[in-house]
Amino acid sequence: MVEKKVPYQVNGRQFEGVIVYDDSVKTKRPAIFDQPDWKGVCADTIAQARAVAGKDYVVLLADMFGVGYGDKPKTREQLAAGMKAVHNDLPFTIACGNAAHAALMAEAEKLGLIDPEKRAAIGYCAGGGFVLEQARAGADFKAVVVFHVTNPNPVVPGTPCNVKGRVLAIHGRADPVTPRPMMDALEDELIKAKVDWHIVTFGRGVHSFCDPTANNPAATQYDEKLCRTSYMLMRDFFAESL
Repeated sequence: MVEKKVPYQVNGRQFEGVIVYDDSVKTKRPAIFDQPDWKGVCADTIAQARAVAGKDYVVLLADMFGVGYGDKPKTREQLAAGMKAVHNDLPFTIACGNAAHAALMAEAEKLGLIDPEKRAAIGYCAGGGFVLEQARAGADFKAVVVFHVTNPNPVVPGTPCNVKGRVLAIHGRADPVTPRPMMDALEDELIKAKVDWHIVTFGRGVHSFCDPTANNPAATQYDEKLCRTSYMLMRDFFAESL
């Protein structure tokens, strides 16, 4: 597996995403834009990108927090503050997400890795909220998959839903971070916008079931089986959509 760093700028700030792919595969693959959780680009989220990429995809891991943000461990309070700074600034969320996508796609095309017509996006936790905001704003993803999404609803009430592709949300019924009313509101939004959407709910799932570092059974807990099933669902969804 190869990890290639890609720099970009937003409002004079420096950011650095990562392209993750298997270099033994010589054919062009779909490009999967990846908005990681609130830890940003770090060893944990790069490991997730490697698991998703396998031999089938090229994963474009976005940086929304700035170069070096994920290099040092942070408290939950620090992580929450970093997430809210992005989430509460919708123009920045869209600008930074789009800059990341453009820079990573351009480099992946330059390297001859991807079929640019096959574009999808994924997001974990806070990253799921970020990528949904990008999709609402009209980002050209043929499919979007979010895992245990945080902030699934528009940060600015009444934001038009201009989602172009299909949407799959994979969620835990017992998730205390994003409870059922928030997911119901996402459903209502997608229905009203006539989006082709699906929500899969795991009966025993809480938050962060695809994060191997999550270890708080009452709130955020990794579940190997649920994660494996999530990735199977994701791959089937992409096979239908791309």
